[in-house]
Amino acid sequence: MTDTIETRVLVIGSGIAGCVAALTMAEAGLEVTLVCAGNQLDDGNTALAQGGIVYRGLNDSHKLLASDITTAGWEMNSPSAVRFLCRKGPEILHNVFLEKLAVPFAREEHGEYHLTREGGHSRARILYSADYTGRVIMDSLVVAVRKSPHIRVLTGMTAIDILTTQHHSNALEIRYQIVNQCTGAYILEHSSGIVRRFLADYTVLATGGIGQIYLNTTNSPGSLGSGFAMAHRAGARLMNQEYIQFHPTSLYHRGPQKFLISEAVRGEGARLVNVHGRAFMADYDPRADLAPRDIVTRAIVEEMLKTNDDFVYLDAATYIHKDLAARFPTIHRRCANLGVDMTREPIPVVPAAHYFCGGILVDQRGRTTIERLYAGGECACTGVHGANRLASTSLLEGLVWGYAIGRDVALRAKRSSMLGRKLKSSIVPWNALGHRQNEDPVLVAQDWATIKHTMWNYVGIRRTTPRLKRAFDDLRDLNKRLHSFYKETQISKPLVDLFHGCQTAYIITTAAMRNTQSKGCHYREEG
Repeated sequence: MTDTIETRVLVIGSGIAGCVAALTMAEAGLEVTLVCAGNQLDDGNTALAQGGIVYRGLNDSHKLLASDITTAGWEMNSPSAVRFLCRKGPEILHNVFLEKLAVPFAREEHGEYHLTREGGHSRARILYSADYTGRVIMDSLVVAVRKSPHIRVLTGMTAIDILTTQHHSNALEIRYQIVNQCTGAYILEHSSGIVRRFLADYTVLATGGIGQIYLNTTNSPGSLGSGFAMAHRAGARLMNQEYIQFHPTSLYHRGPQKFLISEAVRGEGARLVNVHGRAFMADYDPRADLAPRDIVTRAIVEEMLKTNDDFVYLDAATYIHKDLAARFPTIHRRCANLGVDMTREPIPVVPAAHYFCGGILVDQRGRTTIERLYAGGECACTGVHGANRLASTSLLEGLVWGYAIGRDVALRAKRSSMLGRKLKSSIVPWNALGHRQNEDPVLVAQDWATIKHTMWNYVGIRRTTPRLKRAFDDLRDLNKRLHSFYKETQISKPLVDLFHGCQTAYIITTAAMRNTQSKGCHYREEG
């Protein structure tokens, strides 16, 4: 493999959005290179999704779904993006997941798909597979991607920077162009330590979420905000960065990655109770345990403050009259491993950082504000979620925008020319500024601890002006130190991850400071 790799399309990230985009483009005959930082294609957040994916229910309509999404999003959603998802989503899901890939969602005895309901939904409209919906979706996608003759898969590859004409071209006439074009990315190959220059006519960011910048999260280890940070440095427009959704029910236990207790458990009838066994959600919202996530999360925090405890309980044993081990096998097994029998006793739960409602601003074709750069999935802000995401819409959004990206790139590739040879040759190779091998694992770990504790304590579920100012000052100083360290030190994956994570935390904190209006996931106690 040479230091420079040319491809028609470069897709960075292998979750639902990245894989669907790659498959859609490959089916149109385009050569696609799909890279991911993990050792496997399914190392991201998609495979961890438990609850399900929105489809369409009995006596349902796109207008009713749109109303539920907008209500959950505190009417901060993009109306056109919501309409696009609600009108096109079920059709794309049917064609791609049900017909083409035959994803094995749960069925009724007579063969029809079984639909469940989750918080914020007015109808049962969610397809699922036990409590491992994301896993069966990823299994189907990985098989299809691996079979495609037009997709080259490269694992163990961490993206460092997006290449653009305004930042990386050595040709003066190209830098004078008004339109900034993306031409690929610098990517670190883990096995060799070599930074390779990927040149592409079109680049797709599908790098996932940002949960790992928080102390407690349900996200996969690679969810550091890398695509978000790279797009910011390249000059792409960002949106809704302050809206971080905390999932109300993660399993209370020690460990950096919390285990998610799916909202589908409450959808089946489970209730949140305090340490005294009293169901409390009706005190906070008329929808009780099926209220949107931001409301449930704050109610849990308030209840913990009242009782001075570190968790509350989710009681499925008392309120669900089904075979819990069969309906939620993964959750049942994980709880049992920690000594909790969910069929006989309530589950201790606590909120954890879960989903990034903001991100890189994109249109309905997944185009960013940088020419030839697309984004999809959790790193993108389509406008669907507004100030708070409705349950089980994330997988549908990733599918719909991944498909839309694939279709748009395939169409443009037929109509427009490739990046010119002169332009490609003007993109400079990677220039390693730092050569000192002075990376100290203890210092890296300490910097991560600073980021995670700062974000959890100051830019978390409940935010105040003094907390945000403290976070801003601390993260600004850490960013400055890391910039200097980054330039002096030999490149490595831990260093790239830390750099991206710190930048992401700083960007989110800055946005949270600017927005003094308390809505949805961005809750300001000052009002």
